Amino acid sequence: ARVISRVLAGEARWHVERAEALAFLRTLPDACVDAVITDPPYSSGGAFRGDRMAATSLKYVNTGTKVDRPEFSGDNRDQHAFGYWCALWLAECARIAKPGAPTCVFTDWRQLPVTADAIQAGGWTWRGIVPWDKGEGTRPQKGRFRSQAEFIVWGSNGAMPLERGVGVLPGAFTVPVLQEDKHHITGKPTDLMRRIVAICAPGGVVLDPFAGSASTGAACLRDGYRFIGSEMTEAYHRIAVDRLAAEERGLSLAAATAGQTSIFDRVKETA
Repeated sequence: ARVISRVLAGEARWHVERAEALAFLRTLPDACVDAVITDPPYSSGGAFRGDRMAATSLKYVNTGTKVDRPEFSGDNRDQHAFGYWCALWLAECARIAKPGAPTCVFTDWRQLPVTADAIQAGGWTWRGIVPWDKGEGTRPQKGRFRSQAEFIVWGSNGAMPLERGVGVLPGAFTVPVLQEDKHHITGKPTDLMRRIVAICAPGGVVLDPFAGSASTGAACLRDGYRFIGSEMTEAYHRIAVDRLAAEERGLSLAAATAGQTSIFDRVKETA
């Protein structure tokens, strides 16, 4: 709580709590963040309950991809349970968000209808859907359209004033997935997240209750926002913390892991 208070006060730039999302959200004060931008577990990957029960590495990793990443939990709810669960945590996020604050929630085509419903059930004003074209690096099937798009369902906490210091934003994004920038099975590109966090008021606090490997947090630190997140899976919480610590030093996670130093480190050594 003390670290979060420091982030909210502008005395620290970020914090990622290791916690279950709904339990964590219930500890945060009212009307304290400027945007909620998150990529929750989709509980997708198939048409039936049995499909959703499969391991996340089987559901979301392309055949032939030889990258070993930790599994993540919370991804096996059926359609009704997924919708009810989303409405619960989105309602908490609406309490935590300032009036007029935006929310952006990732989803895929299977969960797009229920995610749009859940945003409204959680008390947000639904404002639209923004497609993200991932490129053609998706599983092709003859005679069918590629599932190469995911979606950002977005809205606001009530009326959304135009005078927030935010310009006109694109209505669609085409950003490829780069393996060197991907630290989670379903991790989003940092460049994509930088374009999305731009909806937050300049210098504001962004909340992500499903931080994963902290792509949202990395985007925030690069572009002058503060970040509060939570992540339940221990392996991904560690990655998120290490990644944001590296970002604060001006390094990528790979560079920091390899022991490289940044210009900020050299300045400290000579001070």
